Amino acid sequence: MLLHFHPYRIPEANLNFTHTWGLGGMAVTLIFLQLFTGLLLGFHYEATPLQAYDSIVNIRQGLIFGRLIRNIHHWSGMFLLIIAFLHLVRVFLSGAFLPPRQWNWVIGIALFTGVLMSNFTGYLLPWDQLSYWAVTVSTGMLEYFPVIGSRLVELIRGGEETGAAALLNFYSFHTSLFPVLLFALMFVHFWKVRKAGGVILPRNADPSAVKKVKTNPYLIQREIVVALVLLAFVFLFSLFVDAPLREKANPAYSPNPAKSPWYFQGIQELIVHFHPFFAVFVIPLILYAGLIALPFLKYGSGNGKTDFSMPVFRKIILWSASTAVVVTPVLILLDEYVFRVGEHSMGMPLVISDGLFPFLILVGLTGLFVLFIKKKFSNQRIDLVLALFVLFTVSYLVLMLVGIFLRGEGMKLIL
Repeated sequence: MLLHFHPYRIPEANLNFTHTWGLGGMAVTLIFLQLFTGLLLGFHYEATPLQAYDSIVNIRQGLIFGRLIRNIHHWSGMFLLIIAFLHLVRVFLSGAFLPPRQWNWVIGIALFTGVLMSNFTGYLLPWDQLSYWAVTVSTGMLEYFPVIGSRLVELIRGGEETGAAALLNFYSFHTSLFPVLLFALMFVHFWKVRKAGGVILPRNADPSAVKKVKTNPYLIQREIVVALVLLAFVFLFSLFVDAPLREKANPAYSPNPAKSPWYFQGIQELIVHFHPFFAVFVIPLILYAGLIALPFLKYGSGNGKTDFSMPVFRKIILWSASTAVVVTPVLILLDEYVFRVGEHSMGMPLVISDGLFPFLILVGLTGLFVLFIKKKFSNQRIDLVLALFVLFTVSYLVLMLVGIFLRGEGMKLIL
């Protein structure tokens, strides 16, 4: 089966190890590891509020290797999310999202979303204070979706509160719906990579002069080595670092602050600065739709081959990332201590004073950044897309880190 994922012969240039080599294969390895450890845990887990927490404690303390298996399942899920994200970034920066691979980019976005949702639905299952309130906060964000928000929350939770129905829903999604979705999309994804002739060639390789070698043993052996090294790392990490487990969930006592899972804390941080309608719905929807639309934009090329302008490629990335790292914290501090959005509504609806106005300021600053990139580096549309992709990606990472480490009681900024 492994051999059918690849073309019979591949360019020898694709065998060179780089710091991003094999991310797709590593993600697949972790998905199978998740499936195996999840099946083992499923024999002893009980998806009811009365038994869920106690069954996790029993797995940790009463079963041989139970603690290790749970640790492996938890941490491999975290690493899978990180590796899937890095793979997505690598595909973009290598230009592998452009035609004729545009639909595989869309499938890749769907795969990353599936990994994210699989991780999120598994987050509730320990039924401790950390997971209970993280899911309660995250699902509560959906109420700000127009028209369907409240109904969507009730559908996911199985009612108005996070209770037995929510736990059963999340367990069902985590053990059936999302695994099936991930495996289906994964097979299509690899098939389309094979149809496109394998992974994209390095930019410095001349397609007409590239030597081709057999996939087996040259590529297969390398992939097996990378998989074994990854598994060894996950096992060792899981031996020494326990998966978190707080006290049993108490719906009557909310921790302060109650935070969403770490990968959603960028959105939770946005809620501090924008009206929730913009923070939860408008901004994420625009960015997600833009991400899907990337390969379908008309870039144009004089030589018939579309790619980033390589003489300024690294400079654009550096300037975009640096801008995000500097400007995002500055805007957070200005809003926190100077502008204090939410205290100066001037009689206007909050969705305008706290939502539309800050959003327009954000759009204006983004426009100024695009003009700067145009003037200093390149006027090509694909280079501007590169700048915006890096800018928004790094900005979200900064927001996420602020939410994780710098928000204390009442979501006040702690320096």
